[in-house]
Amino acid sequence: MRSTRKKFHHPQSILAALYFLSMATTTTLAANRIAERKLRDKQARRAQIISAARRIAELEGWSNVTVRRLSDEISYSQPVLYAHFGSREGILAAVAIEGFQEMGLALEKARKRVKRGNTVESVAAAYLEFAASSPALYEVMFSLSLSVPFGDAATPPEMRFAFSQLLELFQGQGSKSEVLSELFWASLHGVAELTRTKRFPRSRQKERVRALVELFTFPR
Repeated sequence: MRSTRKKFHHPQSILAALYFLSMATTTTLAANRIAERKLRDKQARRAQIISAARRIAELEGWSNVTVRRLSDEISYSQPVLYAHFGSREGILAAVAIEGFQEMGLALEKARKRVKRGNTVESVAAAYLEFAASSPALYEVMFSLSLSVPFGDAATPPEMRFAFSQLLELFQGQGSKSEVLSELFWASLHGVAELTRTKRFPRSRQKERVRALVELFTFPR
């Protein structure tokens, strides 16, 4: 005859199991907090390095932005900088990518704030203002020496985001929308660069923008 007696766990074994479960949970939470703190510290160091590179470039030009100079500026050893970015070019590339994110946000704000006016005009003005107000940042964003890919699968999302703000302007133009966006961008970049290098006098900037907007304003 099968026994019908119930098995009871000893109270001490239950308490021991709960204790070890509690300890394991506490250990896991502590490890997660340490990992999160390390990640925050790493992000903070990375942001500090990028900020220092931008500050030096705006005041003295990109030729003075070196790993040694940055190390002296923010009191991190050169190996720490190399661990974050791999090389001087890696630092400049990170600055460039950050610049595209900021430009994208500026263009998005300009595009969305227009209620009844010309969206193309608002975005054009915002683009040229961004280039004029941050000349060193704009310069490194389009530096030919950087190996940041444009227009392919490896293009960073910050660059895609910035370009998408131009693409939004020509969504009603069907298959031509991407080409029109590229041509509009090329025109704005040309005006920005030729103005920055004093090939274009600033006195006619409003006329240029007005004419450019007329060329790229299409009925929806």
